[in-house]
Amino acid sequence: MFSRLLRLRDSTPTTGRNSIVPGWRQSVLACLAALALPACAQLPAAGDALPATVLTALQRAGVPTGAMSALVVSTDTVAHERLRHRAGASVNPASVMKLVTTYAAIDMLGPDYTWKTGFYTDGEVEQGVLRGNLYVRGGGDPKLVLERLQEAYFSLQAQGVRVILGDMVLDHSAFELPAHDPGAFDGEALRPYNAAPDALLVNFKSVVLTFVPIPGAGVAHVRSEPPMAGLTIDPTVPLSRNGCGDWRGGLRARFDDANTIRFEGSYPQRCGEQVWPVAYQDPASYAARAIEGLWRASGGSITGVVRTGLTPPGARLLHDARSLPLSNIITDVNQWSNNVMAQQVFLTLGQIPPTQVMTEGSVADRQLALRPARFERSREAITTWWHRTFGTRYSAPVVDNGSGLSRDERITTDGLANLLRHAVRHPKGDAFVQSLSIAGVKGTAARMANSPNSAARGNAWLKTGTLRDVTGVAGYVNAANGARYVVVAFINHPNAPAARPALEALVEWTARQAD
Repeated sequence: MFSRLLRLRDSTPTTGRNSIVPGWRQSVLACLAALALPACAQLPAAGDALPATVLTALQRAGVPTGAMSALVVSTDTVAHERLRHRAGASVNPASVMKLVTTYAAIDMLGPDYTWKTGFYTDGEVEQGVLRGNLYVRGGGDPKLVLERLQEAYFSLQAQGVRVILGDMVLDHSAFELPAHDPGAFDGEALRPYNAAPDALLVNFKSVVLTFVPIPGAGVAHVRSEPPMAGLTIDPTVPLSRNGCGDWRGGLRARFDDANTIRFEGSYPQRCGEQVWPVAYQDPASYAARAIEGLWRASGGSITGVVRTGLTPPGARLLHDARSLPLSNIITDVNQWSNNVMAQQVFLTLGQIPPTQVMTEGSVADRQLALRPARFERSREAITTWWHRTFGTRYSAPVVDNGSGLSRDERITTDGLANLLRHAVRHPKGDAFVQSLSIAGVKGTAARMANSPNSAARGNAWLKTGTLRDVTGVAGYVNAANGARYVVVAFINHPNAPAARPALEALVEWTARQAD
């Protein structure tokens, strides 16, 4: 189920993704200042002409060349440019901005960093009964899905906690966030990609509905996950003979009541089994409903209520549920472009004390005490980290929430290419590089390089991004000449989504470099 959520999490309708970047003229000082490399030589100038295949794709999409920014440069210590076009422009990068967030996390947190969800009590456990409250303290885990929450429950029950004679208190205080309107970005409040971050983010705040037609009964059975306390969902919906086009619209689903999900339409029999992940209509109560529902479904019981509160200082730790390591988390973020997971990682960076952001070495190495997360703290941390790592040769990116789901985020092609070149020399940079999609193989880049004769298929590690007026791609390409290149390209234009073939043509052109 959760792989489905990951893959659908960023199925953002073409409603505004971001793109483009400024260029830098290579020099010895640029290399030394930006990459801190031991030696750099004067770099050759590169032509500004775009490849013919790229120009053709732009023309077909009705996009002028001035709307595109691109840079192709080798990962060698001495950077050799193959192509430069408007590489100094500051652009909205859409989901490609996740590369900044995830690389900063690898550098500041370390690939083995984990988040903790703590289960505490102020009572005693006797003969299967907890006489007191159970506190669930969120630590910002980006992927606290049902299977992992259930593992924590089984651990508690193994310690004798089966009946809670008290309340279950949910502590979200590790993140200090403003109120969030899930429909503010594009009016699509029920799309999972618009879910808000949370210190206790359970199952991406989504309900997964599965429709299974039973022709003999004339209905489709409706299954749902997770079990949600107090939520009633119609168990069946009538079948129809309609075509399987807009089957979701045909259901005429009603999400206006936080306690019910109803279907006033029908489901096309010819659709077969289909899955529909939706963001829960009352996200503020999602964690309480899901945590209680799963606790009861796992065989536990509770006499009190599930409510929001703080963990008292003297509470005793019963179980510490560790997240997957950061290296696994950023793979989901970059390969499947999960927005809320990216924001969870971004917020975690703001928990690092300001004086420590300037210090090299990961949080895990330094055993730092983290502070509550706020978006403004994370923005400051990214800017400070950028200047510490790259100096001032390239302007620091303008970061909003770190996921690219923003109209305001900006970066330059030059700056991002420099980051990607830096990453291949980082002692722990392999976790970052391997987190990217592989063209024609997996992740959001799987749809690229699908021709049997494609040179890029299996040879390009990429992050893609799309919004209403933006499309972009950035990553690494292994070329026919044996060299590895950094490729960064963005298009900012009302027809940007239609011009994605131009980006694919640039990746293919890079992979075919033979000299």
